[in-house]
Order: sequence, then structure tokens, then C-alpha cells
Amino acid sequence: MLENVTKKKGIIGKVRLAKGPFERAKGLMFENLADFDYALVFILPVPSRLAASVHMMFVFFPIDIIFLDSGKKVVDKATLFPWQLNYTPKLSAKYFIELPEGCGAGISTGDKLEWESQKSK
Repeated sequence: MLENVTKKKGIIGKVRLAKGPFERAKGLMFENLADFDYALVFILPVPSRLAASVHMMFVFFPIDIIFLDSGKKVVDKATLFPWQLNYTPKLSAKYFIELPEGCGAGISTGDKLEWESQKSK
């Protein structure tokens, strides 16, 4: 489960981790919207703006994306659209989370998020 600890509110029930280089590179490319009912958490080796940059090539549906610092506090968020070439967070991020569109609506900069994953992606 992905939870907004600051607001004491659940965000989404399923969480998958994209830990390794292959999982981070693939992300949601070629996924089906009907199967995207989870949060996909990316764990970067070190906090960075550039390493946290994302693209939406071969992602066929819009998503919400949340960027977190090493303390899991939100530093940026956005809604990204299919085929968007690049989005770089405003501040360095250690984690970023891809969510179904609309799931990020109640999340604000400075909120602390926590998660438990069911399985790796």
C-alpha cells in the first residue's frame, strides 16, 4: 500500500518496485492501461534531478508522477501524457512514483509518503 503519512490517507493499494536498471529503464512502456492498478516506485542509486528525468515514449496513457527526496518527502509532482519527451523534477529526487492518472490529486509538496510492496516489477 502507498500511504500519505502526512495526511494519514491511503493513495493506492498495490505497490511494485522498479529496483534494477532494466526495471527502471522499462517503467510503464508497452503496458496496458487496464493492467495499471498499482504504484510503480523507482529507487535511484543517489538523489539526482537528471537521473530522475522521465519520458513517456511508448506509454499510451497519462500518469501522475510524484518525486520524493531521500526522506520520502514530496519535492515535485506532475501529470504526464503519452509521448511526452521529457520531464525533469524541480529538485533532486531519490525516489519517484508513477501512479494512475488522478491518484496524485491529494498529494502536496512536503507530504511524506510510505509504502509496502507486494512484489517487484
